[in-house]
Amino acid sequence: METPLTRLVGVRRPIVQTGMGWVAGPRLVSATANAGALGILASATMPVDRLREAIRAVKSRTDAPFGVNLRADASDAGDRVRVMIDEGVRVASFALAPSPGLITELKDAGVIVIPSIGARRHAEKVAAWGADAVIVQGGEGGGHTGDVATTVLLPQVVDAVDIPVVAAGGFFDGRGLVAALAYGASGIALGTRFLLTSDSTVPEAVKARYLAATVKDVTVTRAVDGLPHRMLRTQLVDSLERSGRARTLFQAVRRAAGLRKLSGTSWLRMVQDGRALRHGKDLTWSQVLLAANTPMLLKASMVDGRTDLGVMASGQVAGVIDDLPSCAELVERIMKEAEEVRARLAR
Repeated sequence: METPLTRLVGVRRPIVQTGMGWVAGPRLVSATANAGALGILASATMPVDRLREAIRAVKSRTDAPFGVNLRADASDAGDRVRVMIDEGVRVASFALAPSPGLITELKDAGVIVIPSIGARRHAEKVAAWGADAVIVQGGEGGGHTGDVATTVLLPQVVDAVDIPVVAAGGFFDGRGLVAALAYGASGIALGTRFLLTSDSTVPEAVKARYLAATVKDVTVTRAVDGLPHRMLRTQLVDSLERSGRARTLFQAVRRAAGLRKLSGTSWLRMVQDGRALRHGKDLTWSQVLLAANTPMLLKASMVDGRTDLGVMASGQVAGVIDDLPSCAELVERIMKEAEEVRARLAR
């Protein structure tokens, strides 16, 4: 199935696996790429030197195009961009809008720039700055999310920009792909659905927790970092929502120390990243620290298997997923379903 997205990035399938922290590592990304879709490597949870190693690990497993997801507001974003350029990465994905200068640097080096956005005005802004495509995430998506449904946000963005638009938030099968294409999108981006594959390195006990969830077990909370965050309801989420400011600050400092030790990030850099995150938002410093070390909360679940101590970012689709196919099986299933739906519509 050829679309503006597949032509732009050189993949066979109009499907993107999103750059989920602690989840989208070399194994998942290469399996996705070999299945003909676009895999996105998560870089925010690894030091810069580890990023280079991870990129090379993906390249050792596949010859297909793949991308790397960056935090545009990170103080070392420039260093990460230079690693990507040096290593010949095809696509740069951003969770927050990159600066015009960063976009120009990447494009001058032949890297395709695809920011994720949650509002029409953000899509218009990055398109004017030179972004090659955008991923549009509606409120159904996991992690930090907005409150506008994909079915409302997607057509707004498609009508507003002249670059390929990828739909995210609420997609998991071929019916969703056809629906997104009908809205004018060039493909779909999936996070939770790829997390729940046999190629995902997430512990089996954690996958079982996702599979057991109903749509009502997926909640949106501001307790983690002061911003709307869609995730499975866990003991930690309940605890944070009940905690007072003093206890929340203590937990934030303790987890920040853990992140600093793991990543090698200095306290100064963490404060700088926190200040950048706090800019323009009404967040307490406890929330800023929690936001800065949310990767540690994700690691507790996604790597260590401690669902009682960590957060589990999740799209609403977790409530309708009940199996763990390989990436190859998943992509082929989606494409087969999409062709069947299109055939029925043509009758």
